[in-house]
Amino acid sequence: MGQHRARKRFGQNFLHDDAVILRIINAIAPRAGDNVVEIGPGQGALTTRLLGELGEMNAVELDRDLVPILEKNCAPHGTLNIYNVDALKFDFVSLADGDGSLRVVGNLPYNISTPLIFHLLSQARFIQDMYFMLQREVVERLAAQAGSRAYGRLSIMVQYRCEVERLFIVGPESFDPVPKVDSAIVRLIPRREPAVKVNDEALFARVVAQAFSQRRKTIRNTLKPYLSSDEIGALDIDPGLRAEVLGLEAFAQLTNYISENQPPTE
Repeated sequence: MGQHRARKRFGQNFLHDDAVILRIINAIAPRAGDNVVEIGPGQGALTTRLLGELGEMNAVELDRDLVPILEKNCAPHGTLNIYNVDALKFDFVSLADGDGSLRVVGNLPYNISTPLIFHLLSQARFIQDMYFMLQREVVERLAAQAGSRAYGRLSIMVQYRCEVERLFIVGPESFDPVPKVDSAIVRLIPRREPAVKVNDEALFARVVAQAFSQRRKTIRNTLKPYLSSDEIGALDIDPGLRAEVLGLEAFAQLTNYISENQPPTE
């Protein structure tokens, strides 16, 4: 591999563990003809293996100094189309050839993982599946169920759109430089229909964010801008509960009641 010092400002930690790379490849199970895009391929440790199976794929890499290294390392393995852009601003739909066609892979820096997942969720109908290496704590939040400490806005908004499956833990020693935390691989499969029926998705997102804006407070207090205590109770939801114990169905009920009863905005 070409020499490149990992950059802190890009949150770079390069994966070098062959056994882990093989486990990721086995989980993804790439096949010739699959439409794969890798986010943040780094020096191509995973990319070269993917290319060997696919023959051609796309990559989004922000660090322009990595582009020539990536090209050199990947050239013997297949055709890599590199987009030297910010993944947070990239239109992934431009790579899709129809609904549910895109397979997304990435070792995501911690500082952009949540906004990037939300960016991809907004284009989810074009995505078949996503495989991400993330901080273990973030994967636990993605997969968390109501009532657990890790459960929150991220859990709800991702599970509303996707099936979430934790695959395996990756220790710090698999990376260079060595991070201070464990990582984990997660599989997200966009649902053809959302997990619950919501009349107004933008309102649903606002209600969930509002409910978790002060975690220690009950929904009677956090949702005051939207609902009275009596209205919450009328939906058979205890207004004395905290947001972290409410499942997707309860948030859908609250949102649909608000959308049906709030005065229209000008």
